[in-house]
Amino acid sequence: MSKFSKDEFLRYSRQMMLCEIGSKGQEKIRAAKVIVIGAGGLGCPVLQYLAGAGIGTLGIVDFDRVELHNLHRQVLYTTQDIGKSKAQLAAERIKMQNPAIETIVFNEMLTETNAEKILAPFDIVIDGSDNFPTRYLVNDMAVKLNKIIVYGTIYNFEGQLAVFNYNGSKNLRHLYPEAPNPEDVPSCNENGVLGMVPGILGLYMALTTLQLVTGLFDKSNRLFLFDFSGFGIRQLSY
Repeated sequence: MSKFSKDEFLRYSRQMMLCEIGSKGQEKIRAAKVIVIGAGGLGCPVLQYLAGAGIGTLGIVDFDRVELHNLHRQVLYTTQDIGKSKAQLAAERIKMQNPAIETIVFNEMLTETNAEKILAPFDIVIDGSDNFPTRYLVNDMAVKLNKIIVYGTIYNFEGQLAVFNYNGSKNLRHLYPEAPNPEDVPSCNENGVLGMVPGILGLYMALTTLQLVTGLFDKSNRLFLFDFSGFGIRQLSY
């Protein structure tokens, strides 16, 4: 087992004190390769906390640029960043937070042409995208490549979280065989969003990812439904 540097030991000491993590768990975290689809409301907290925990390699996929209306929820960015690449900025910010990690930036739209090449090097795919075509593309390509998917989505004050394609578990198409009509599920641009909602769900997605990396995850084939207005969480088996 590789030894930790003094800086690494000090940086991660508090989580390594947990018996569920320890040095062996931190080794797994450092060796993990995780890619985040979307550096927006969900992706920002996911990236921040996974970088803080020491995930060794973080990929970031986002072709969008920062706009003023993003700033109330996409907390990696500032007013001075308007017009700049989200993926590049996100990589710079989390490297400032933790210089020991490696970041790989994909400043491009995920498509059927490039998805396999982009996703193939990573162990876990975190889907923080905001549209159904991308979600189903991520799912289908991750299943083809046998990659674990951490799936999250929000609507008003509600959120959904699931882990797909883990040790033979089901995937998005088992739960929702076909994408719904976009008109039936308006996006944040059409329906609005309170900034804390994707922030909270993003933290759950980051925690779930760390559980997967360290072997602590035991919630296969379950969909978690969050009601952030009433502080309720339900589990549905599928």
